Amino acid sequence: MATERSTRDPEKREPPRPLGRFGTRALELAENVVYAGIAVFLVVSALLLLGVAAKTSWGLIGDFSTTPVLEVLDVLLLVFIVVELLFAVRTTVERRELVAEPFLLVGIIASIKEIVVLSVEAAGVIGKGAEFDDRITEIAVLGVLVVLLGGTAWALRVKEREPDEGS
Repeated sequence: MATERSTRDPEKREPPRPLGRFGTRALELAENVVYAGIAVFLVVSALLLLGVAAKTSWGLIGDFSTTPVLEVLDVLLLVFIVVELLFAVRTTVERRELVAEPFLLVGIIASIKEIVVLSVEAAGVIGKGAEFDDRITEIAVLGVLVVLLGGTAWALRVKEREPDEGS
């Protein structure tokens, strides 16, 4: 009589062992604590940045130059970045998987923020040769980055709308 070998079917999932369940739950709890800490830190950072933006905006009353306007815009775009990161953390916790799109949006916003700042700086160094060329090169690289990140986000959305291949 031939002995049967026990073969594991990769499609069938065996229930985890008791120690495995405990370890998984402990790691899940630790993960949730870390995500909660990140979320709290991001919320506090966003609120502080809004305070900085309000204080800088108050300074606009006496100074109508581009410097305070650029500072306010810079801080507000930073608030957008922090809020998008908070959204990314929330989405990751809700879905229990890493979702790329919110992080791509953070990259797009951060790149646009730098383009705005560099554009104003470039206007101040027109005719100064290498300094101006450096700013324009950075703006061009960031512009290409925005297009690439946007294309990637678009491709992800198209892929999400497609029916599952295995169905």
